[in-house]
Amino acid sequence: MTINATIHLDELDLQILDILIKDARTPYLEIARVCHVSGGTIHVRMKKMEDLGIIRGTKILLDMPKLGYDVCCFVGIYLDKASSFSAAIEELTKIKEIVELHYTTGEYTIFSKVICKNIAHLQDVLLNSINVIKGVQRTDTLISLSQPIDRNVQL
Repeated sequence: MTINATIHLDELDLQILDILIKDARTPYLEIARVCHVSGGTIHVRMKKMEDLGIIRGTKILLDMPKLGYDVCCFVGIYLDKASSFSAAIEELTKIKEIVELHYTTGEYTIFSKVICKNIAHLQDVLLNSINVIKGVQRTDTLISLSQPIDRNVQL
């Protein structure tokens, strides 16, 4: 499989990624056992994929409601002009409740995922953190009622 012109992954690389997508904490020796290769081979392949930027680290998945964050929403952000983008991104990255930012085509300039404790907290973030950023013209908020799918793409 060719990901782009310079990155070539073979079946072993894809098998390793498939195992890690299912459980990123799988030990190298367990991956080696499943793939019928040595632990050293897995280590070398992992290093290669990290060096190529295919594997950029691991993340812990938190149950946010159990930590007191009951509201997940998406905020579409309209900027007043294209030249406001860099400064707006710089300010948006300072807001801890924003967990994802996307530069998009379509209706919004920026689409963000925001996690808050409750609706009052969301209102505070919108009014006192996001909408006060220079260049933000207005926002459009969509509240997520549930997330029935949360996964990586299958390779």
